[in-house]
Amino acid sequence: MTKVGLLECDHVREELLPIAGDYREMFPALFSQVAPDWEFTFYDVCNGHFPASADECEVYVCTGSKYSVYDDEPWIHRLKELVREIRDSGKKYLGICFGHQMLAEALGGKVEKSAVGWCVGVHNFQVLSQEEWMVPARQSFNLLMMCQDQVMELPPDSKLLAESQDCPIGMFKVGENMVAIQAHPEFPKPYEKALMEIRTERIGQAKVEMGIVSLELPLHELTFANWLKNFAAL
Repeated sequence: MTKVGLLECDHVREELLPIAGDYREMFPALFSQVAPDWEFTFYDVCNGHFPASADECEVYVCTGSKYSVYDDEPWIHRLKELVREIRDSGKKYLGICFGHQMLAEALGGKVEKSAVGWCVGVHNFQVLSQEEWMVPARQSFNLLMMCQDQVMELPPDSKLLAESQDCPIGMFKVGENMVAIQAHPEFPKPYEKALMEIRTERIGQAKVEMGIVSLELPLHELTFANWLKNFAAL
């Protein structure tokens, strides 16, 4: 078994839980299809529950969040310290959305609100660097997005792996043990749709309508989950 720590940086709104559960249900549901040997341990970091050290797990998955990585919250500062500890320990780190931004911010990059505003619905990512673990290989892939912040500057020792039209730093790795993406491979389409509808006032009616139409496009979340499984096994 591979011990995987899910760093929960937020929780699903109560009224949306019936769709696909919380993050602690979504991520195992995704990875169980490609990595049945992954055994998850849950760390409710946004409520102060952290691993005692990076050695508790072999792999860490850092989730999305309604917070920004530059918010002055004690748990966010503590999470940055943990990310640096994971880097130094050589354990694997997989960052998703907020977890992607956290990787950049904790290691010297820069995160800000994006000039394009919200990215929602299905977005196409172009692969800029084909890594050995990215099999089955694809030149592009579709994943769901739900974000307002973006990584504007990469941290040292980084390599840009993929971009989308509205998100130039879409996916990157740091060293050989950390990788992150701005998208949400764990979201099922019904959850993304419900989230867009609930946030219509914040996102904007036109963008939500376009996002809902985009849900007709195929997703490549299992291909991407395979990539992360392969990366974690290196």
